[in-house]
Amino acid sequence: MADQQLPTAVEWLDSRLGFLRSGAKKDGSGGLRKVYPEHWSYLLGEIALYSFVILILTGVFLTFWFRPSMAEVEYQGSYSLLKGLHMSEAYASTLDISFDVRGGLLVRQIHHWAAVLFIASMMIHLLRVFFTGAFRKPRELNWLIGIGTLFLGIVEGFIGYGLPDDLLSGTGLRITNGMIQASPVVGTYLNFFIFGGEFPGDDFVPRFFTVHVLLLPGLLLALTAAHLFLVVYHKHTQFAGPGRTERNVVGYPFFPDYVAKAGGFFFVNFGITALMGALMQINPVWLYGPYNSAEVTAGSQPDWYMGWLEGSVRIFPGFESSFWGITLSWNLIIPALIVPPAFVTLVALYPFLEGWITGDKREHHLLDRPRDVPTRTGIGVAFITFYGLLWVGGGNDLIATYFGLSLNSVTWFLRFAVILGPILGFWIARRWAISLQWADQERQLHGLETGVIMRSPDGKYTEKHQPISTYEAYSLTARDRVLPHELGPETDLNGVRAPRRALYKARAALSRFYYADAVQKPTAHEIEAAHEQAHDADEIHELTEETETYREVTNNTRTTGT
Repeated sequence: MADQQLPTAVEWLDSRLGFLRSGAKKDGSGGLRKVYPEHWSYLLGEIALYSFVILILTGVFLTFWFRPSMAEVEYQGSYSLLKGLHMSEAYASTLDISFDVRGGLLVRQIHHWAAVLFIASMMIHLLRVFFTGAFRKPRELNWLIGIGTLFLGIVEGFIGYGLPDDLLSGTGLRITNGMIQASPVVGTYLNFFIFGGEFPGDDFVPRFFTVHVLLLPGLLLALTAAHLFLVVYHKHTQFAGPGRTERNVVGYPFFPDYVAKAGGFFFVNFGITALMGALMQINPVWLYGPYNSAEVTAGSQPDWYMGWLEGSVRIFPGFESSFWGITLSWNLIIPALIVPPAFVTLVALYPFLEGWITGDKREHHLLDRPRDVPTRTGIGVAFITFYGLLWVGGGNDLIATYFGLSLNSVTWFLRFAVILGPILGFWIARRWAISLQWADQERQLHGLETGVIMRSPDGKYTEKHQPISTYEAYSLTARDRVLPHELGPETDLNGVRAPRRALYKARAALSRFYYADAVQKPTAHEIEAAHEQAHDADEIHELTEETETYREVTNNTRTTGT
């Protein structure tokens, strides 16, 4: 590192800022020489980052022409079908951006597609982190930052979706208004604070605009900076393989390798998003018309990331109760105000719950394969199944219409499926992961099937196996043997009963369930015994071949008389 010649510009900056050589650690991992591993799944987080950058760039462009006002104007723009119609300035300026500003429609659609990709890539990135165990110590805080970033991104997207003041977004805001008002005690106050009075009022677009372009982007920038700082501070996780340990990172340096690849990937991401904005229509607000509280768009659907919330409300049975003159609408309180926050809280706290159940307090920098942690994989599939069924419920009317089904039948099916589906998904994924563990153990102990059938002298047929590669063997065995958390003695040496005994019993039971049926990594003795057995089988195969050759020679001798 000390002898490597740096580019002149980098050398000049380093001599004044000390961010490369003088700021590097002795092992060369600091500054711009910090090592990053290479795997395709790491690009998911980069897609989210680059989509956020695209959102900022296109958002700045749109703010030059968007007018965040609810003042009523008469439209006289280029779109003839709405000419002369009275609408808000917000909707009229959105039409102007779409039809009268050069490149406005392209930038609008790039902005909308980037928002979709931003949230989608964050979700998939979090799934990758979950299934590989990248949330474990010391990265629990970064997991919470990721959950917070995803939540703020969804809120930011929903608020931006409501800014044009078209009929579709107004319908979604009307549903949101009902959910807010269903909040006990504080519902009316929250509604007046958010919308500035009775919905739709005259203030919600200016308020939404301020939050959309100032408050939430600032919070997202802060969380993104904190996330990247912790990634650098904790060093990057990596998949197991030869030369990779909990104490090192195998990959490429940040400069110049990673910088070049990341820069190229940013332009690829930008180019694909621009291509989508140019060729794939999204949110054609001119087809919906301005929002009117007396109208509703038939078959209206929110952006996909809000579908699960709407589905939760749609499939929940309708009932309410009255206490002391106060009406509680349980068909909104439970599906909109209890279920989603409870689900998000459970996902956010999962790293701490898993650490408590397993008793694992070690630092982890090597990633798990999902099959090596069957219970966690099953829980993740259960989360996905629950979310997906609620998301399907958000389009129950369209499903019934397009497939010629009864709306009531679809709704009742989803009511049962949203409870039974996650349980079934958990069981299938867990058993599948365990079966893959058994298959891996078979490969570790006996190697790969070759298709060569051997016959022993006693007439037994077996298949010859070929040893797996050293790299694959290392990857398959780079995991710990797991043991459930054991319940301690009921009393200490002085005969005093252990405190919180019931809690520890529950923890031990959960730990046994977490590790139930998990396939332990074979020991060195088991692998050696299997290899010796395979060696003996090969010797028997060679002996069998010699015997068969002798028989053939004998038969030939008898036939030819030589």
